[in-house]
Amino acid sequence: MTTFDLPAPAKLNLFLHITGRRADGYHELQTLFVMLDHGDRLHFEPHSHLDFQCDDPDLPTDDDNLVLRAARLLQEHTGCRQGARLRLQKRLPAGGGVGGGSSDAATTLCGLNLLWDLNLEEAELIALGLKLGADVPVFVAGHSAWAEGVGERLTPVFMPEEWFLVVHPGIAVPTARIFSDKELTRHTPPITVPASLDRGSLDSLQNDCESVAKRHFPPIAEALDWLQREAGNARMTGTGACCFARLAGEQAARQLLPRLPQHWTGFVARSKQISPLREALATLRARQNSGTS
Repeated sequence: MTTFDLPAPAKLNLFLHITGRRADGYHELQTLFVMLDHGDRLHFEPHSHLDFQCDDPDLPTDDDNLVLRAARLLQEHTGCRQGARLRLQKRLPAGGGVGGGSSDAATTLCGLNLLWDLNLEEAELIALGLKLGADVPVFVAGHSAWAEGVGERLTPVFMPEEWFLVVHPGIAVPTARIFSDKELTRHTPPITVPASLDRGSLDSLQNDCESVAKRHFPPIAEALDWLQREAGNARMTGTGACCFARLAGEQAARQLLPRLPQHWTGFVARSKQISPLREALATLRARQNSGTS
């Protein structure tokens, strides 16, 4: 396999319940992930060693970046001595709760598995991804999922495609800041997957991190208030900072986007049952099997 590009899509947590805390400090949770058709993009090509660059000058390009950490982890796990030139086109905000870094790591694992012809199974890539972060496995799996544990126990679910306006209020939220807060709810009773994942069922659920994030980061409260006034059903995703609202369709979402306050950014995206990464990988594998470059 020669040069190719792969998407690193965003995700939304349609709800997030914290159900307990383990002895190792990690939090038990329940959440519903949906993949979006908007995200970062990674360029892969063969190279003598690992070489990584990013078009966002504010992001590290050393081992603090999850892309390089994922690549080195894959080398260590397999004993692979091949290199790669990796170029990240960054579109998702850091510390935004839409999974930017985790998605980049998942795309790196999946892309290098193909580039280096390692032929690792999905379950093995998911296990490696969990070493990098709790959200990485869902991006490797690449489908809408009900998640439990620390986010690694995934049950595929069917979710209809919907349009969302996602708003970033101009701040980054360190996940550790939210999970270390003494007032974070850590005892929401576990629930079973609802028989019907319709809007009525989901709208009755909440994000347990939202009240803590609003207290620490007032711009999140402002974004939620604005979205609630303009669109209704406003939610925060993950531990923040991004907030989102479901819109009636693409046109409604795009009409609302230009009305964002000037100090915020945002994007319109459609949820996808199967992630753009998984679709792109299937296309590349088919091309590889047919003998075309």
